[in-house]
Amino acid sequence: MVERLLIDRLGHRGDGVTDGGGGPIYVSGTLPGEIVEVEPVLGQPDRRHLLHVKAPSTERITPICPHFGICGGCALQHWTSAPYRAWKRGLVVEALRQAGIEVPVGDLIDAHGEGRRRVVFHARRSSRDVLEVGFSAARAHQVIPIDRCPVLAKGLDGALQAAWTIAEVLVPTKKPLDIQVTATDAGLDIDVRGSGPLTAKMTAALIGVAARQPDLARLTRHGELIAQQRMPTVRMGAASVQLPPAAFLQATAEGEMVLSRLVLDSCIAAKNIADLFAGVGPFALRLAAQARVVAVDDDEAAIAALRHAAASTPGLKPIAAERRDLFKNPLLVQELKRFDAVVFDPPRQGADAQSRLLAQSGVSLIVAVSCNPGTFARDMRHLLDGGYRLGAVTPVDQFRYSAHVEIVARLEK
Repeated sequence: MVERLLIDRLGHRGDGVTDGGGGPIYVSGTLPGEIVEVEPVLGQPDRRHLLHVKAPSTERITPICPHFGICGGCALQHWTSAPYRAWKRGLVVEALRQAGIEVPVGDLIDAHGEGRRRVVFHARRSSRDVLEVGFSAARAHQVIPIDRCPVLAKGLDGALQAAWTIAEVLVPTKKPLDIQVTATDAGLDIDVRGSGPLTAKMTAALIGVAARQPDLARLTRHGELIAQQRMPTVRMGAASVQLPPAAFLQATAEGEMVLSRLVLDSCIAAKNIADLFAGVGPFALRLAAQARVVAVDDDEAAIAALRHAAASTPGLKPIAAERRDLFKNPLLVQELKRFDAVVFDPPRQGADAQSRLLAQSGVSLIVAVSCNPGTFARDMRHLLDGGYRLGAVTPVDQFRYSAHVEIVARLEK
C-alpha cells in the first residue's frame, strides 16, 4: 500500500519524521517539508520505506557517494550544510533541555578533516555464494558491497582492497567477518574478528597477504599477532604511541586535535589533573606538557601503551597510568581531593557512577567530553545538582553526514 506523507522534521537519528495520529512515523532519506510516497516496512509499524520524493526540499542536494541510501553508514549526505549543522547542534541543545538544563551551546565545530581514519568492513557470502565486502545496510544484517567510501581518510586508501584479500582467504560463511582497519603513521593496522580458529594453511595464506601489501603495518586476529612489518604508531602531542591491536582512536585525526585543544585550553592553569577513561592517552600525553597527570582506564593494553609512550617521551611531567574499571569502581571523593582538575571522556553509556561522585567532590574544574548527548546531559545534571556551574558547551562534528556528535563542556565549583 502506497502512502503520501508530509515530513514534519528530522529525528535524532537523521530520519524524516511525520507526526501521525498513531505516533511518529520515520522515513530515512527524507527532509523537513518534503512530500514523499512511501510503503510499509515489514515488522516495523513506525517506519516507512521511501519510494519517491514528490516535492523535494530546496535544501536537498546530490549525495557524494553512489552507495548512499543503501549502505547504512551515512544518514545525511542529501542535506545542505547550514541546516545540517543547525540540526546537529540542536541534538545537544535538545538533550540538555530534556534534562532541565538551559545553557548556551556554541557553534558546531567541523572536525571531519581528511576523513575517518578507522573503519570496520564486514564480509560474508551471500545466499548465492558470492563474497561481499562492505558495510551493513541500514537497520539490516545484509552486507552492502562497496568499491570506495568518500568519507575515509587518504591513509585508508588501500584498506578496502586489503579487506577483500583477507576475506578471500578466510571465506566467511553465514557469520560475517569483521575487519577493522586503522590508518597509522606506519601504515594500515588490521584486526580480524569472527573467523573462528585458523588452520595452518589459513595462517600461512594471511602471512602471505600481509607480505604482499606494502602499506600494511600489522595484521592480527582477535588481537593475536599474525604478521607485522612495522609497529603501528600514532603521534599524540610530543609522544609517539604504539597502538594495541584494534585500539580505540577518535574517528578523525582532526577530531582528536579539536577535542584535545578544547581540553587543554580549559585546563591551562591546572597543576594536578585526573584523566578518566584515558584510553591510549590523547589527552593525558598532551596535558603532561603542562601538568602532572593521573590517567585511568579499564583497558589493560591501552594503559600499557600509554605508560610506554610517557616513559619514552622526554620533557613530559609525570604521568601515572592506572588500570581501573570506573563503572564499577569510580574514584571516590577522598581520592579526588588531590586534583585541581578532572577530565573525563567515557564511552557512549556515559559516566553515571563517576559523575555522581564528582558532584560530591571539591574539584574546582571538570572538563567533560562525550559522544552521546543523552548520557552527557544526564551526567551534567548530576554535576549541576552537586553545585557545579556549567560554562562553555561546544559540539564537535567528526562524524560528518551522521547523527553522531561529540561534546566538550567546562564546569567549575
